[in-house]
Amino acid sequence: MSDAAQPTAAEVRAAAEAVKAALDRHLEAVERRSGDDDPAVYDAFNELASAAEEYDELLYERYDEVTPFEIPSPEDALPAHEGPVDALSVLIRRDYAVAQPQRLLAQAQRIADLDPDVAPNGLPAAAGVVGGSVQAALGVLFGEYEPDEIASRHKEFGLEEGDSTLWVAAVEELPEPGEWLSSPFEGADPQAVVCRFDVSSVFDDDEMDDLEEV
Repeated sequence: MSDAAQPTAAEVRAAAEAVKAALDRHLEAVERRSGDDDPAVYDAFNELASAAEEYDELLYERYDEVTPFEIPSPEDALPAHEGPVDALSVLIRRDYAVAQPQRLLAQAQRIADLDPDVAPNGLPAAAGVVGGSVQAALGVLFGEYEPDEIASRHKEFGLEEGDSTLWVAAVEELPEPGEWLSSPFEGADPQAVVCRFDVSSVFDDDEMDDLEEV
């Protein structure tokens, strides 16, 4: 965008003042609302969203900066499943960082050394399988423990938690055994989600920001 097309500093300031006024109107509507579906709150929310979007655009065009908040749009939300629930598909994703590789390697080797099978040379069959390979260590770890146990003991294994999400989705009928194993999440339908649970440090950051503002 050329400098001539950029908004002026005064226009950005006016947009900021519009956001402040919209915030006040939204809070007043919430304080006076007559019920969960009060149209005044709905209108004030839309006015605030519009003012915030306008300010965000002008701020970026003028100063190449963005705001730290985002107004969710209707298409961002998962619609509630209203059909029958005769069968369920539970989709889980958990992210981990390998924070302490040496701890991971040591724990995996300990598991391998406890393998009850004995090789012909008299050593445990799994001894030495880990070595210095993080990939091998992860294979041993996730082969030995269920995902829920790893989640509860991740620090013990040298892992650091990232985001996680769990979706409970309705399906018409259970698929044939082995049918989806090659692409387990390919057929996930957001419209079939009955409920979901998200865990992320971003939520903790939001809570801390709220506490700091009090």
